[in-house]
Amino acid sequence: MIAPGRARRPGAFLGAIEEPTPEELKSCPFCEGREDRTPPETDAIADDPEREPDTPGWRVRVVPNLYPALERQEVVIHSPQHVRTFAELDDDQLGLVAAVWTTHLASLAAAEGFPYVHAMINEGRFAGASLPHSHSQLVWLREPPPAVAAERARDCAVCRLLGRDDLRVGERDRVVAIAHPAGRVPYELLIASPSHDAAGWDSRLALALELLRDSIRSLRALEGPVPWNAWLHFGEHWHLEVVPRLTVFAGLELGAEIYVNVVAPESAARALRDAL
Repeated sequence: MIAPGRARRPGAFLGAIEEPTPEELKSCPFCEGREDRTPPETDAIADDPEREPDTPGWRVRVVPNLYPALERQEVVIHSPQHVRTFAELDDDQLGLVAAVWTTHLASLAAAEGFPYVHAMINEGRFAGASLPHSHSQLVWLREPPPAVAAERARDCAVCRLLGRDDLRVGERDRVVAIAHPAGRVPYELLIASPSHDAAGWDSRLALALELLRDSIRSLRALEGPVPWNAWLHFGEHWHLEVVPRLTVFAGLELGAEIYVNVVAPESAARALRDAL
């Protein structure tokens, strides 16, 4: 449901991501040189192949989640520097993040009896991030989650959604980002390959993350440093879903699953394109 007037109601919008504090910069456990403040790493990419685990010199680092919700949950630290938003990562760094995701999704988890990995990014306290240093999470699952199973059980909605050229926000070599035509929140996005084929996803994941980065840059230009969530659904038609946390879900949304979006998708797509 599109209802622009509802944006004027008191308390409609969540707060922006807070500015860094001196204490945050001094104590962040994800910064290079503080490897002893996290659980022992499970994986890392470093320039020096002889680097010892849990020492400086890494480019991307993977550690167990200190407070896991499920059996296996890993944190992928995107940069050794204190980068606070995905929007600040360059193409090279995104390629390394994509390489870690791919290795864990395609081989490591399956080899240990976890055939599905839910990859997700929470940015900002209102989106569930407990630390501001840019990172993602990989949750190892014994079976696909209900949302992915439901997608596999019906005709491909992703194919239908990607046919809307007026909603296109960006494109990189056969990977596109569109404003979701039935988004639950303003500027909700879908990033996917137009091809209904799981093959070759690993070679295009970095492109999808680049589009995600570009979209978040546009979103920040329009609305400031807003919290957001993104996750990868890995199935017959893999895709990233991006949900900015601009508005507050109330009883209508949570109880009836009727989501009231205060920005029309066509307007969202046009604004995000113009902000690039």
